[in-house]
Amino acid sequence: LDFMRERLIKYQKETGNLYNLEATPGEGTSYRQAKIDKEKYPDIITAGTKETPYYTNSSMLPVNYTDDIFEALKLQDDLQCKYTGGTVLHLFLGERISDIATVKRLTKKIFEKFHLPYITFTPTFSICPVHGYLTGEHWTCPKCTIKQPCEVYSRIVGYLRPLSQWHKGKQQEYQERKEFKIKSNVK
Repeated sequence: LDFMRERLIKYQKETGNLYNLEATPGEGTSYRQAKIDKEKYPDIITAGTKETPYYTNSSMLPVNYTDDIFEALKLQDDLQCKYTGGTVLHLFLGERISDIATVKRLTKKIFEKFHLPYITFTPTFSICPVHGYLTGEHWTCPKCTIKQPCEVYSRIVGYLRPLSQWHKGKQQEYQERKEFKIKSNVK
């Protein structure tokens, strides 16, 4: 990233044009490219399984690396700051934080201790056709006596979508994803 940033500055000086070093999302290509690479180079290292390989986005940590939010922030802080745009660290929480004071304290603590420009708090939630919004991952509704199937939602890079609409690679990534543990006593 340092090399690319230096080269970007050189090109800006030479051309007078502005260029951006972005952590571009790869939600569409992460699975496709990994499959192609696995066929061409069978020993290449990818995330996922042999049947469903994928690449992580940009310079992000592997999705199953840690459930410690502050470890992830520490490891990503310097990297995220090297980009000049298009960067965000998604903090996958599993379930929503229902205490707004905890969210405020956590956000304040993150931006006081770290320099990365953007974060998101991403809870997983489900939609039951009968009962509507449900906190967390529920493949069947815990309120329905007939075990009504639900649609599970999470963030696929920059936006929330039902997992059923994700491609196989992103579904595999979701299965492997560690969610960050948030203590309500964040100070």
